[in-house]
Amino acid sequence: MTHWISRRARVLAAGVGAGMLIPCTAAAAPAAAAAPTVSCTSGQAGLAAKLQKDITAAMKGRKGTVAIGLLDRGTKTTCTLRGSTAYDSASVVKVTVLATLLWDAAKHNRYLTARETTLAKAMITKSDNSATSTLWKQLGVTKVKGFLTAAGMTQTKPGANGYWGLTRITVRDEQKLLALITAKNSVLSDNSRAYLLKLMGQVVSSQRWGTPAGAPSSVAIHVKNGWLQRSTHGWRVHSVGTFDGAGRDYMITVLTQDNSTMNYGVTTIQNIARAVHKDLVPTTAGTARYTPTTTPKEAFVAVPPNG
Repeated sequence: MTHWISRRARVLAAGVGAGMLIPCTAAAAPAAAAAPTVSCTSGQAGLAAKLQKDITAAMKGRKGTVAIGLLDRGTKTTCTLRGSTAYDSASVVKVTVLATLLWDAAKHNRYLTARETTLAKAMITKSDNSATSTLWKQLGVTKVKGFLTAAGMTQTKPGANGYWGLTRITVRDEQKLLALITAKNSVLSDNSRAYLLKLMGQVVSSQRWGTPAGAPSSVAIHVKNGWLQRSTHGWRVHSVGTFDGAGRDYMITVLTQDNSTMNYGVTTIQNIARAVHKDLVPTTAGTARYTPTTTPKEAFVAVPPNG
C-alpha cells in the first residue's frame, strides 16, 4: 500500500510541471459509512488540496445536506459535492426565469418591454414573488424547458402547476447557468448577460447573504438566494453567486436542505463561502471582506398546502 501511494504521488508531482489538473479528494471512508466528500481540481499547485481541506473544515459538525459547485476560470479550479443531487429551487430559479425571458426575446429579435423590465428588476433585486409568477405564466413551461435545453441544463425540472419555487435544480446545472451568464456564448447575448449581472449586482442588502460572505472588496458581487420550508427535508437554503474584478473570475453555488432553521442554513453556506474566498483571493490583513447582514431576508415562495 505504501508503495502504491508513493508511486501515485510521483505521478501527480510529474503532472504538475506538465500543466495537468491536480485532483484532490478526501480519503475514502469504509463503504458502509461513506458520505460524499468535496472533490477539487486545479491548475495551480496546492490549491485543490487547500480548498478541499478548508471547505471540509467549514462543514465540520454542520447538519443538513449540502451540495457545492465552484469554478475559478483563472486558475482552472473546480470543486464539487453532490453535483447532481436535486433540490427544490425556491427563489434561486428566478435567475433562470429572467434568462429564459431574455433568451426568448432575443429569438424574436425584440427588446424587453417597459413592463417586463419593471417585473425583472423586482424579481431579481427584491426577489418579488408576484413579479416572478407573472413572468412564469407569460413564458409558460414550454419556453422555460426550451431555454433549459439550449443551456444544457438537463437536470433541471420546472415546477408544476405554477409552483416555480418547486423547480428541481442541481449544482451542476446552476453552475452551467452561471457560466453562461459570465462568459460569451451562443445561448445568451452579451446584452442579456450584462443585464442579468447588473440586476444580480443590485440585490438589496438584506438579501446579499450567502455566497458573498467573505468576498474581498476587490471583486464585484452578483448573487441570488432562496429559501423554502417543507414538511420533508426541513428548510432548503440556497445561494448562487459570481465574482469578478482585479483579475478574478469565479462562481459559487451552494444548495442545502435538512436544515433545522433558515438561519442555520445561511450560516452553513457562509462558512463555506468564506473558506472559498479566502483560498482563491488571499489578502493582507487590512483588506476589507464582505460581511453580510445579520438579519438575512428572502421571499418565501408558495408551496402546495400539504407541503
